Amino acid sequence: MVTSNLMDAIRVVKENEIKTSDSYREASKNLTNPLGRDLFVKLSDFERFHYERISALEKSLLETGKFIQYEGREFPLPPVFEIKAAEEAHTKSVMQIISEARDLEVIAEKAYASLAEQVPDQLGKDMFEKLSAEEHIHFIILSDAYWSLNQTGKWK
Repeated sequence: MVTSNLMDAIRVVKENEIKTSDSYREASKNLTNPLGRDLFVKLSDFERFHYERISALEKSLLETGKFIQYEGREFPLPPVFEIKAAEEAHTKSVMQIISEARDLEVIAEKAYASLAEQVPDQLGKDMFEKLSAEEHIHFIILSDAYWSLNQTGKWK
């Protein structure tokens, strides 16, 4: 049975996905370093993918009351290049951008994990667990970028 609380939660995470995607897209425009820019474009695309899948889930629940299967998605890792962060015109703001992005990923990961615990349907549970795991991977990728810039001054 689909509850109004579940539908409300789905609408919130869907809205958060589109906001996060837009935020990452905007952040990519503020980066002069091609690796940083590429990372945020890929993150934006990934969050847009989440939005599309959550929208499909919402539609299915409204029309049929059934959860959909979520196939998951691998994050396309960029090649590793050593490019000095000092070449980045706004290094300090880059660190803030990455830090804020990490915070968004933690919030999303927890939201999906919470939904997975609340949903009795196995397809729904699986979908939310995969979404939570994908957000965790985004957090790790951003943490690695943050560490690399902070410790070595290089995008990796």
